Amino acid sequence: MTHDVSHSVSHGVSMTAIPDLSGRYDLYGAIHKGLRKAGCDMLCRIGSTDFENPDEAETVLGNLRSFIVFAASHVMHEDEHIHGVLRARGASTTTIEDQHDDHRAAFATLEKLASDIEKAWPMHKQAAGRKLYLAFAAYLAEDLAHMHEEETVTAPELWRICTDEELATIEMHIVASMSPEKNMAFLRLMVPAMNPAERAAMLSAMQQNTPPEIFCAIIEFAVRPSLSEKAFSDLSDRIALAA
Repeated sequence: MTHDVSHSVSHGVSMTAIPDLSGRYDLYGAIHKGLRKAGCDMLCRIGSTDFENPDEAETVLGNLRSFIVFAASHVMHEDEHIHGVLRARGASTTTIEDQHDDHRAAFATLEKLASDIEKAWPMHKQAAGRKLYLAFAAYLAEDLAHMHEEETVTAPELWRICTDEELATIEMHIVASMSPEKNMAFLRLMVPAMNPAERAAMLSAMQQNTPPEIFCAIIEFAVRPSLSEKAFSDLSDRIALAA
């Protein structure tokens, strides 16, 4: 089923941004929370996997490849939609672009290590899994530092040179560049990583600025599956979701 969630951005309201503590439009906060949670969960899954068990190994390597697709898409979105704005207004992107190059190299390494596990003899699979675990841990450490750089250095620079309306437009372009299915998948990544107030603020804005049928699809296919019963009940109470 296809649901065009790109229509959930209208009248300058984003489907994903949550206000920074300063009240400014935060391009990074929600998606970075989602990627941090997904990365930490992925590290724990790799570390606890029995790579001699074919079904277990197949599942976790499939999850890893899905994670790499999301992480690589996020890097590309920033390259294409944010860095050009920074350069055009005189800000340097050298550090964050170098870090993105490092990420792309890490993605290639992780894919090779995943393939190595699949090709390894059974007696060598645990050792190959250990190599993957260490490589993913190293990637995640670098990515956490990179996201900190963006949220503490790049974001203030964006606030200095852009209005909130301009930042909302940047995010609209990012959302519109993705398929409806990928938009849903990114929401499933972000929603459980937010705190209850952030989650309610984002979904409330979407509820007010999205056609009802699209908002219902977002709730049923992205929000409800990604939350516990307790968290979903809390969200329902906060924004008066229809039954």
